[in-house]
Amino acid sequence: MPGNRTVVLIGPMAVGKSAVGSELAKRLDVPFVDTDALIVDAHGSIASIFAGRGEHAFREIEARTVAAAVDRAEDNASVISLGGGAVLDSGTQQVLARCTVVYLECDEATVAARIARNSVRPLLAGDAMARWTTLFATRKPVYERLADLVLDVRHGSITELGHRLEVALREYAAAKQEVEK
Repeated sequence: MPGNRTVVLIGPMAVGKSAVGSELAKRLDVPFVDTDALIVDAHGSIASIFAGRGEHAFREIEARTVAAAVDRAEDNASVISLGGGAVLDSGTQQVLARCTVVYLECDEATVAARIARNSVRPLLAGDAMARWTTLFATRKPVYERLADLVLDVRHGSITELGHRLEVALREYAAAKQEVEK
């Protein structure tokens, strides 16, 4: 694992955090953890949590899930992907300081087809692309502020993106190690 730190992928909904994260974990031979999947396994679908308990309850569950995943990864370095809004929680932001954070950068065109195929995202009810654009505009500065590395995912297959990210992480870890000497 480059730098012996857990790698956390952040970015907007439908950017490919789970796919790129899984590919990266295979390349690094470490476990992959998708916090949205953990939430679904423990609490049911995200849409049902939103419908039955509201966004605030979901965000509390999400923050606890992220903290627990990062805590577990400190003993066994991992690649973790977060839901798009997980970074909004101040406690989660503090937890991420212990990790190498990678922002998967994109634009509307990158995610439009994926969003059109997936209509179960509760925050995208109604005009999905307009909602995505609004959410992205408010979250983008947070993604940028928290990121140690940025990976442009507008072009390339999942395999290519995983390779580019692995190389970038190794370069980042080597540069950081030089600075610490």
